[in-house]
Amino acid sequence: MKFHSIVFTFSLVLSSLALSIPWVSDHMVQHFFSGPSISKGPDVDLVGLHKHLVSIKSLSGYEQEVVSWLADYLASRGLTVELNKVEDETERYNLYAYLGTTRNTKVVLTSHLDTVPPYLPYKVEEGGYIFGRGSCDAKGSVAAQVIAFLNLLEEGSIKEGDVSLLYVVGEEIGGDGMRTASKTLGAKWDTAIFGEPTENKLAIGHKGIALFDLKITGKSCHSGYPELGIDADAMLVQILHKLLFETSWPVSDLLGNSTVNAGQINGGVAANVISSEAHAKVLIRVAKDIDAVEKLIYEAIAPFEEYTDITFHSKEDATFLDYKVEGFENYIAAYSTDVPFLVTGSNLTRYLYGPGSIMVAHGPDEMVKVSDLQDSVDGYKRLVSVSL
Repeated sequence: MKFHSIVFTFSLVLSSLALSIPWVSDHMVQHFFSGPSISKGPDVDLVGLHKHLVSIKSLSGYEQEVVSWLADYLASRGLTVELNKVEDETERYNLYAYLGTTRNTKVVLTSHLDTVPPYLPYKVEEGGYIFGRGSCDAKGSVAAQVIAFLNLLEEGSIKEGDVSLLYVVGEEIGGDGMRTASKTLGAKWDTAIFGEPTENKLAIGHKGIALFDLKITGKSCHSGYPELGIDADAMLVQILHKLLFETSWPVSDLLGNSTVNAGQINGGVAANVISSEAHAKVLIRVAKDIDAVEKLIYEAIAPFEEYTDITFHSKEDATFLDYKVEGFENYIAAYSTDVPFLVTGSNLTRYLYGPGSIMVAHGPDEMVKVSDLQDSVDGYKRLVSVSL
């Protein structure tokens, strides 16, 4: 792979401006910056780092501030930091950090910095519970991975070329950050340890995803004379009923049922007007056989094919992971991640692990226990150790 890179040494003030440098336009251009030394002592603090990350609003598509802050944090602790531009028209960047000049490492610790909406502010409640958007999905994993890395470094357990850190954007909206990293970062690893809320258990596998938009185009008319129009709303309702209630989706012995959610539905302009246009955004959690799932989707829309446009944003089959590590319980994930998007061209060992529960992720009470954050640091350190 051919790519151009520019090397800088930034002060902390200048590095915080890295994301707004106007002459960086090509997604293959990398920023490099590093701080003077490895920070030791009380400022390398798990809860403090987690608080900073969660307090920064970073909804998908608007991750620049948290990327810049974390880049400063890691550079000040002596890491070489690169910003990897995402393949779109915005100024959005992944973050890649490592020791010295060795970009290829044996292990990469990776997670995502974006969150779903709406933003929920950071707060701590009695009993050691931390609330806030991203507190478990997935800034809990990010904080624990970074502290695990710094602890291993301070202990002398890792050196240059052993471990790197990759934090991507856009995981919650189709994985454009991880897809870009796979295409343009140009680094290689033997093992990737992905951070997501798995209750500090090693995931055996997770469901795939079929995410698509439906647009139905009809013809409006007075609702007193519906025979003069073509009702887009009525057609969409019938398609969604077929998808939700009449279709037998593939079932996996390991991952369970495939599930369907029509998460957004809209259409029409008024109750007394036959609708000329209707829309839905649908997400299917695929337990197995993405090809069969796609075929069933097209069967559902077939009666209204001439009026229907379908746009797929993601089609991924179920993912199976490495999970047999002594001392870890196992976990089945009903959600999907950007694990399958990290393609290195080699036989990559893949672990999925992290603090918090997916049961509260994306919800109004998203939270993580301090004790779970602390336990996950030890878990990440053990996974790194068995991978070296």
